[in-house]
Amino acid sequence: MVGRQQIRMQAVNDSVASFPTTRRNRVKRRHDRGSYDHASVFAVLDAGLLCHVAYTFDGQPYCTPTIHWREDDWLYWHGSSASRMLRQLRGGTPACLTVSHLDGLVLARSGFNHSANYRSAMCFGTARIIDEPQEKLKALAGVVDRFYPGRSATLRPISAQEAKATTVIGMRIEEGSAKVRAKGVADDEEDYGHPVWAGVIPVRTVVGAAEPCPRLLPDVERPRNLSGYAEGERLDKALTQAQLAYESEV
Repeated sequence: MVGRQQIRMQAVNDSVASFPTTRRNRVKRRHDRGSYDHASVFAVLDAGLLCHVAYTFDGQPYCTPTIHWREDDWLYWHGSSASRMLRQLRGGTPACLTVSHLDGLVLARSGFNHSANYRSAMCFGTARIIDEPQEKLKALAGVVDRFYPGRSATLRPISAQEAKATTVIGMRIEEGSAKVRAKGVADDEEDYGHPVWAGVIPVRTVVGAAEPCPRLLPDVERPRNLSGYAEGERLDKALTQAQLAYESEV
């Protein structure tokens, strides 16, 4: 796992550093919406909880939805140690991880010009199982602390059996790109006089009211480090703030 001091030092350079533009990550359609700098790619990754990871084993493609987390230019995710597919990652295999956000429905005056506002990131690298004991334990704490900074220290320690039953996968981002559409209707000029409603319907995922476990011990209160997940808060904003807090602690 990337060292804590290294993450802090690298954060200074994220706004100017870029991934190489290659045949794999080059945005081919609407290349004007593409970005390759670390800041743009990381912003999409950090605002999401779920990703999709694609691999090919023995000629068969697989795409797995899972929770991801990031440390500098490394991505991590986990799964069951009983998974035959994940066990094949021990020697390393090429993988593609994607994260996407739907931000708006764009209704135009023609079917062709209907669209969506979105943010997406696509990252390529070699996925490998993290099996060095201390590195794996740090990663298992990271999957909690990345979303709820400092929480792992307050929890019952992970058992040896739980650690054994969980596979952690790590992938350094070798190539990555972001693609974003964030604008209104783009009709053909001659269509603006067509008498039909057109516009953007914003889409947001927001945090709901917390539902405490009915078996909470007396006097156990919700900790302050969960304040970012306030009722009505945008989830992508809460996740981004949690990532910043996590980076400040590691």
